[in-house]
Amino acid sequence: MELGSIWVVLAVIFGGLGVGKWILKKVNWWLYEAELGEKQYSLPPGDLGWPFIGNMWSFLRAFKSSDPDSFMRIFINKYTANFSFSTSLSFLFMYIHISWHFRSSSFPLGMMPFHHSSLFPGEVAIRYGNNGIYKAFMFGNPSIFVTTPEACRKVLSNDDAFKPGWPISTLKLVGRKSFIGISYEEHKRLRRLTSAPVNGHEALSVYIPYIEENVIAMLEKWTTMGKIEFLTQMRKLTFRIIMYIFLSSESEVVMEALEKDYTTLNYGVRAMAINLPGFAYYKALKARKRLVAIFQSIVDERRNLRKNGALNTKKKDMMDSLLGVEDEKGRKLTDEEIIDVILMYLNAGHESSGHITTWATIFLQEHPEFLQKAKEEQEQIVKRRPPAQKGLSLKEVREMDYLSKVIDETLRLITFSLTVFREAKTDFCINGYIIPKGWKVLVWFRTIHLDPEIYPNPKEFNPSRWDNYNPKPGTFLPFGAGSRLCPGNDLAKLEISIFLHYFLLDYRLERENPECRWMFLPHTRPTDNCMARIKKVSSKSV
Repeated sequence: MELGSIWVVLAVIFGGLGVGKWILKKVNWWLYEAELGEKQYSLPPGDLGWPFIGNMWSFLRAFKSSDPDSFMRIFINKYTANFSFSTSLSFLFMYIHISWHFRSSSFPLGMMPFHHSSLFPGEVAIRYGNNGIYKAFMFGNPSIFVTTPEACRKVLSNDDAFKPGWPISTLKLVGRKSFIGISYEEHKRLRRLTSAPVNGHEALSVYIPYIEENVIAMLEKWTTMGKIEFLTQMRKLTFRIIMYIFLSSESEVVMEALEKDYTTLNYGVRAMAINLPGFAYYKALKARKRLVAIFQSIVDERRNLRKNGALNTKKKDMMDSLLGVEDEKGRKLTDEEIIDVILMYLNAGHESSGHITTWATIFLQEHPEFLQKAKEEQEQIVKRRPPAQKGLSLKEVREMDYLSKVIDETLRLITFSLTVFREAKTDFCINGYIIPKGWKVLVWFRTIHLDPEIYPNPKEFNPSRWDNYNPKPGTFLPFGAGSRLCPGNDLAKLEISIFLHYFLLDYRLERENPECRWMFLPHTRPTDNCMARIKKVSSKSV
């Protein structure tokens, strides 16, 4: 076979592959953009990715690597410098084909009549720029990323234009009657009925002694256990606390079973919704079913106790409050509402607190100057305490000015919840681009919290950056914003503050693998779950 024939065959093969790839990359455009008509030309820049999976592969690949921010850089960077081997090979054969085709013409090298980025979109050149709003296809839906403070503020504060937009797969796991799945009116009602027992001044004051008791006992116990997975133990501690607050349960067997199912549930929330045996989402659905069955049995038992007048009125927990509460129209909460609220609070109340407390402890131990400053503040609080007072008061917790900065800096740097979902109720314009009605909006907190223009040296832990600094609206969003601000944020910060208070006074953390890599799904954590020893540094009792 002549050389020319070989080039023709190769050109046909690789040209066919290129055309096939181009067609596949256009499927989501045909399904979701073309139907918009003229409005499609006002969409933000971006790429809807492959059919069905969209940009999820890029998301999972980035967040399972050591550089999760590489995912958003695909949209922000002007050009990507990384060529995969397959892309480079395809590009080479395309060049050979065109070189052969124009072998007798006088085109110079840089003037070959093709544009490689149009042949290989998303792999060779990205031209979207840093405008803070991009189109994508995430979790089975055409979506818009918003990544600037102003754009995020507009989305989160406008309940007329946006409603909760969490994927159906997520709602199946966390519950359609949880805070993230209900309308603005339902959310307002449910928040009003549940906020006082969780975040109210009286409630927080009541929780302090129990939190203290468990923190002190666990710290002492950990010193005798040798090497421990510090994150795992922290999650168990925070789960024990939240279980007592909501269900008055201290059963080790029950708590261990529930905590295990919650871990499985969380792995499924950010996985692809593949409901087949062996996949994370399938396992998460099974875990939710077990959790709901347990909570339903507790609800049934409590209702029977109330009916028979056998309920302990002196020792009320959150479950009792939810069973008895009524709105202004005399409506009580249904079993489904109670179970979904309890399931959500127990999950958020131990996962976020456990992870952030772990990271705050790690960061302080890695930065002796910040640790010393935080420790001195706690020592001063103890010195100012009246002799008759035993333990912390809510007033003292609110005087922990520097420790509050430590917690805020940890919340910023770790960004426990990297995004929230909204859905456009109507066509809405931001920065000159349209967000079509029905499209999802992903408010991407992580990009804001790590923006060097907002936070200089953003990947450095530096609590002092908060000195005399009041973040502008939309620049600090660890608990969301607007009417759907996380309802348990005060309780979470209380738990973290109490633990750090006692840890700083009397203990230190000695990590086994201080240089170990980080993982980012479902939440940011050390790959070894912070294998460490807890050592006592003072015999002084507080």
